[in-house]
Amino acid sequence: MRPCPRGGDAEGPKAMTTNKTITIGAAQFSSEIGDVDANLDRHLHWIARGREAGLDMLVMPELSLTGHYGSENLLDAAMSRKDPRLKRLAEAAGPMAVTLGFIEEGPAAQFYNAAAILCDGRMIHLHRKVNLPTYGKLEEGKHYAPGRFVETCELDGYWRAGLLICADVWNPALTHLAFLHGATLLICPVSSGEEAVGVDFDNPGGWALTCRFYAMIYGAPVVMVNRTGTERDLTFWGGSRIIDPFGRALAVAGSGEEMITATLDYDVLRRARHLLPTVRDSNLALVQRETARLIDTLGVPDFVRE
Repeated sequence: MRPCPRGGDAEGPKAMTTNKTITIGAAQFSSEIGDVDANLDRHLHWIARGREAGLDMLVMPELSLTGHYGSENLLDAAMSRKDPRLKRLAEAAGPMAVTLGFIEEGPAAQFYNAAAILCDGRMIHLHRKVNLPTYGKLEEGKHYAPGRFVETCELDGYWRAGLLICADVWNPALTHLAFLHGATLLICPVSSGEEAVGVDFDNPGGWALTCRFYAMIYGAPVVMVNRTGTERDLTFWGGSRIIDPFGRALAVAGSGEEMITATLDYDVLRRARHLLPTVRDSNLALVQRETARLIDTLGVPDFVRE
């Protein structure tokens, strides 16, 4: 399995592989707050581990290059997508696709909580977090601009990744869009602290349920990768997991630094989607119509509607 997309230039059309399996790793670890250079070495370590293990894809946590509170050092920690440090990591990745998180500085000094997929010396996909949580102990809306698109990334002829960041998947509409765009694999880097939302909210239990739910509903594997350790007032619980298209856990991490791996088989996805054809039966025209009607209705005062 060679996950990097090919072609689209002088090489001609993208080649279609006949290998239906993909071996994925999830590396959970802590990051130094706002210190990209220190975290770069940690990334190189895990990339080397992943390549030694023969992985096709390695996924790291949300904001892995800056830490959860990297926004405290935002002006120094932010990086252009063309930053040479990202180029170095892409070259280290070789043919293995690597997903990592960073603070992107886009045009006009706009800053984003971003995740990228790197492979063979280049960035092949970028996602800017759409759903920025500003509740509990989370204040992302104070620092980042929201992303505006949900897209997918072709890894080869069978696997297409939907990449969403943490709270993105707590907006079910965004996950639904990723699968309607053709995702056959959901990648979700997160930064989930036990105390982030409140004492009555079970973050570890919530993520276990959410990952299993989406995998079962859409008949697709889910890879969730959390960070570890503590930052300021947050305790990160790890618990990264790889779930198969029937909602079964293939690998679940503990609370410390580690890398879990699993091999995914496209034929399992085919069976799951044959039995429960959620994507097939999604009525996009109805959703569009009813969404437009709801927007129109919400814009009209109650006394006018009556």
